[in-house]
Amino acid sequence: MLTTALERLGAKVNFAIPNRFEHGYGPNSDYFEQLHTEGTEVLITVDNGISGIEQIAFAKSLGMTVIVTDHHEMGDVLPEADAVIHPRHPEGNYPFAELAGVGVAFKLASALLGKPPLDLLEFVAIGTIADLVPLEDENRYMVKEGIRRLRRTQRPGIKALMQVSGHEQNALSEETIGFTIGPRLNAPGRLGDADPAVDLLKSEDEQQALGIAEELNDLNKERQQLVKEIAKEAQEQVEIRYGDHVPHVLVIEGEGWNPGVVGIVSSRLTEKYYRPSIILSLDRETGMAKGSARSIEGFDLYKELSKNASILPHFGGHAMAAGMSLKIEDVELLRSNLNEQAKEVLTTEDLQPIVSIDVPLALDEIDIASIEALEKIRPFGMGFPKPVFLLEQLDTISVRKIGSAKDHLKLEMGDRSERLDAIFFGAGALADEMAPQSKLSLTGDLQINEWNGNKKAQLLVEDVKCDEWQLFDYRGIRDPARWLPMIPDQAQFIAFSEEAIQHFAPFFKNIPIALIGRDELHPSFSIVLLDMPSAEEQLKQVMEKTLAGRVYLHLHVHDSMYFEKMPDRQQFGWYYSFLKKRETFDLHNQIDMLSKHKGWKKDVIKFMTKVFYELEFVTLENGKVTMLTSAGKRDLAEAPSYKKRQQQIKLEELLLYAPYQDLKKVFDSLRETEAVEEEKLWT
Repeated sequence: MLTTALERLGAKVNFAIPNRFEHGYGPNSDYFEQLHTEGTEVLITVDNGISGIEQIAFAKSLGMTVIVTDHHEMGDVLPEADAVIHPRHPEGNYPFAELAGVGVAFKLASALLGKPPLDLLEFVAIGTIADLVPLEDENRYMVKEGIRRLRRTQRPGIKALMQVSGHEQNALSEETIGFTIGPRLNAPGRLGDADPAVDLLKSEDEQQALGIAEELNDLNKERQQLVKEIAKEAQEQVEIRYGDHVPHVLVIEGEGWNPGVVGIVSSRLTEKYYRPSIILSLDRETGMAKGSARSIEGFDLYKELSKNASILPHFGGHAMAAGMSLKIEDVELLRSNLNEQAKEVLTTEDLQPIVSIDVPLALDEIDIASIEALEKIRPFGMGFPKPVFLLEQLDTISVRKIGSAKDHLKLEMGDRSERLDAIFFGAGALADEMAPQSKLSLTGDLQINEWNGNKKAQLLVEDVKCDEWQLFDYRGIRDPARWLPMIPDQAQFIAFSEEAIQHFAPFFKNIPIALIGRDELHPSFSIVLLDMPSAEEQLKQVMEKTLAGRVYLHLHVHDSMYFEKMPDRQQFGWYYSFLKKRETFDLHNQIDMLSKHKGWKKDVIKFMTKVFYELEFVTLENGKVTMLTSAGKRDLAEAPSYKKRQQQIKLEELLLYAPYQDLKKVFDSLRETEAVEEEKLWT
């Protein structure tokens, strides 16, 4: 933007972007000397320089005219440049303090040209959004007008960027800049030489522009992969070092990490753990660490880093983001200092992310016209965020992972009359934590999803909440290897029989299994019920002792009785008469004959024999069944075997073969009983 404005004035202009790998962050004396040697007479900094006291003084000593334009936080001392242009200059009284770096440069260009170069607002819009400054006051006007112009620009560079990214130019928005244009323009500088980004924007040749845009697109993919790898390593460090006890400030370092992408990694960590974070790349050869930081509300990074200036030879930024370099030997001291400082300014509540709700909505209040009306108040961004909508207690119709890596979540919510699709980016893993038909509350941004001319409302989810306990049904999946990966690490595995422990031992070699009646159960948010209980009372006992919020059901059964059913009274009556007519029935040798004659399974005959034995109707010795003439009348249900089988069939019907909704009601009733009993203790 500034080079274009200066060229219009007839200036002979060159641009120089410091390579962060060679020159670090901000002004660099060696680089200034190189530029002077190459013939530079006037040095204008853009979006940097305010903290480069020594470097600016050095540039002046070389005889160059130096103009500093910046918007970052100022120290107590300002650089002794020929001019310092800053919206918060202590000797100035500029009415708007939140200009982006490009906005400050635009003010210089406007002053030099005698009027604002409105066509250059295309560049101002891109830089303002990418700089994450509040979209208020002047910023808002410049971005809105800049986007309007970008939608119809003929600049080959912009058109080429839109082409390689697969976006329609006439639909360009602040989101297109933030998530498509900005990252691609940023990519070369993060990986090495940033010049191609400027070359692209200044290009007047369509073919040349397309070639550079494709190069930037490839670099952006490379940058994304680097971020993914370093973020994974950084998160592993956090988990290993701290586990569940994450400190107030995260300072994570790694050898060989690309300094150009650590800022993005820091953003990821801050988003994941909701902590201020610093990601440092260590260079053992120089003994230095370079890094970037991101913060949360309540922790002013620049202010807190300033307290450590003695160990930070280079640092700069503002309240929410910063860059720095320091000796590797001072990293531990910085970590300790910042955490002590954070304890002074951050409360426990400050460390809990809060979603501010703008509009609670019912499902039937959502319509395309209302969403389209919201489009008229764009652009949204820092200082003017999109309205956050809340939809409470919606029924879940379907949950699935989407994306090539299955790392995004798609939900279908609603009922028979009203439905809403919802997309939660980066939350694919949550699919394993959402039970079927759960009631969920969602917050997010309402959008219009258009496909083949059909418009449909869609919620871009910011957060999701489930207030109720959840039941996960793995009853029909026999192979534990298929459902074990879905179980949380801290889940308590529970068996009701020794046989179940033996059955699952080969699958769960390093997982302890609690046996009912032998082991003490402990409170656990997640429990896995491996097999069938022998009585409903056992299930009640488990729920009372574990207080589980998530129940994972497998309910293995060795011999199901449900489909075998109980022999009816007619069968028992016939067998009783059969035994009464014979002196002795040889169960071992004659059971096959009886089985074929009646079409009964041999297990049925053995079961009825056992019932008669328990009721003292017969004697049983060496497989010989003999009717007792003294046997009196007794109810079949008095026999323990009959009672046990009757109970097992009932339990299997209740737990093993019941539809999901009926099963949920069974556990709901158990939990209600548990709640009533608990209430009695306190009243």
